[in-house]
Amino acid sequence: MTDHSPDYDLPETLELTERAQYRALFEDTRARIVQLLLERAATTSELAEALGRPKGTVGHHLKVLEAAGLVHVVRTRRVRALEARYYGRTARVFLFQEIGEAVGEPQRVLARAADEVRAAAGATDVPLTANQRYARLPAARAEEWKRRLDELLVELTREPAAGDTTFSVVVALYPVEAARLPDPPAADEPPSGDAPTTGAAAEGPGA
Repeated sequence: MTDHSPDYDLPETLELTERAQYRALFEDTRARIVQLLLERAATTSELAEALGRPKGTVGHHLKVLEAAGLVHVVRTRRVRALEARYYGRTARVFLFQEIGEAVGEPQRVLARAADEVRAAAGATDVPLTANQRYARLPAARAEEWKRRLDELLVELTREPAAGDTTFSVVVALYPVEAARLPDPPAADEPPSGDAPTTGAAAEGPGA
């Protein structure tokens, strides 16, 4: 057993370039299957038990994922007269564009996360945190933050499966319409809206 998840070797990334890959990945049960396989390789029976779905149904979804090149058999094990096949992902991270079945996926991710946070709030004695910050950034800097956030998520997927509680980390970087301060004045200019006061102006009309 390796000291990180999952328990099989796999490339870091796979860019989705085929329509069949989008159709395969962006379906609820299949998305849950590939998520589970980040923990370790698993058989059809193990996945069916974890998902509470019939073995035949899970087997069908695995065939769709396998045909699309998103999962494959990473090892086999003889169990009496049967050969157990263990499936794993073909990459730790699947890179995709927001096209086809992936349109609206960021919004769906955040909606699911919001539902999970509502369900967890007030009903847990384990760490729960959520926060939000705004920052005005040029596009290049925003891209750098996106890269750093993505790296954090990949780091999380390498954590060995341990403990009794599954935690979720959600990241999002998106443009918003938000209140913003005006640009600060130059060093030789007065603050905006605060005109300098002279003696004559202070005395007022009729002085």
